[in-house]
Amino acid sequence: MNVSLSSAERLRAALSGLLDGLPPRQAAGAVERLIANYRGSTPTHAPILRDRADVAAYAAYRMPATFEAVRSALAAFADAVPEWVPGSHVDVGGGTGAATWAVGATWDGPRPVTVLDWAEPALALGREIAAADPALRDAHWQRARIGAELTFDDTDLVTVSYVLGELTDADRASVVDAAAAAAQAVVVVEPGTPDGYARVIEARGRLIAAGFHVAAPCPHSAACPIVPGTDWCHFSARVSRSSLHRQVKGGSLAYEDEKFSYVAAARFPAAPAPARVVRRPQIRKGQVLLDLCEPDEQLRRRTVSKRHGDLYKAARDADWGDAWPPPHETRTTTSRT
Repeated sequence: MNVSLSSAERLRAALSGLLDGLPPRQAAGAVERLIANYRGSTPTHAPILRDRADVAAYAAYRMPATFEAVRSALAAFADAVPEWVPGSHVDVGGGTGAATWAVGATWDGPRPVTVLDWAEPALALGREIAAADPALRDAHWQRARIGAELTFDDTDLVTVSYVLGELTDADRASVVDAAAAAAQAVVVVEPGTPDGYARVIEARGRLIAAGFHVAAPCPHSAACPIVPGTDWCHFSARVSRSSLHRQVKGGSLAYEDEKFSYVAAARFPAAPAPARVVRRPQIRKGQVLLDLCEPDEQLRRRTVSKRHGDLYKAARDADWGDAWPPPHETRTTTSRT
């Protein structure tokens, strides 16, 4: 696994020049309009990104967040399949290719890469940006309708990130089924909202029905223990804010946290986390409270105190989304609150 930040740095450098010549007010206006469209209902025959100005503004605004969210999901997946490296990758609905950059940041390449999207301006800009990454210079950028008629050749890895929300129910099912039919591993990432989580759970169920095993984030392939409508499973990735982020959101912080939901599943054996931290750990005097999804299909709060020794130190360093206990720690049973 390649843990260097070189891919992230190259992506930021490639994005920095996108808005040259585009007035800041126009760029911010394009982003605000596109965000409003994404939050509404979008017919599957109408790509949201219409021209280069749209794509440039939205790529500069959204690609870093999509990259970090997908990279976080892929890192958890890679931990569950440490001996596996994808030999090929198809990015469904990939637009400007943020997920392809995240794959390159997770596993050393190069590898055959195909990006499928229905918006030609997004594909063209993705191809332009990809010239900055040696592993992506030979990627294939292909226009395709992301829906019921989607088919593609067999591949090791399929990513489907931030696209299911744009589709009808029938097209969502068809896209996930097409990914399952073609791939050895599938990673689906959606916004960390109740609706995004619901789409991930639907995709998770279809992948399991197709013979896949969940590798992350869940420690099992059984039903999600969350009662529908009461809560949702999501995680967070830290994203450096660009000047465009600050213009659009009016914020002063140099970063923001991207909330996302995901499932990563494989046809081959995987070793899921023993448990997953599903909320921010609460650090109190002499103890850490961890909310965990556990392998017996239950959500539990565990208390790790100083009497647990090294496990307590690990708990103080634990983060939302981490496997628990860490691989290098003794799997000590902790007390339940």
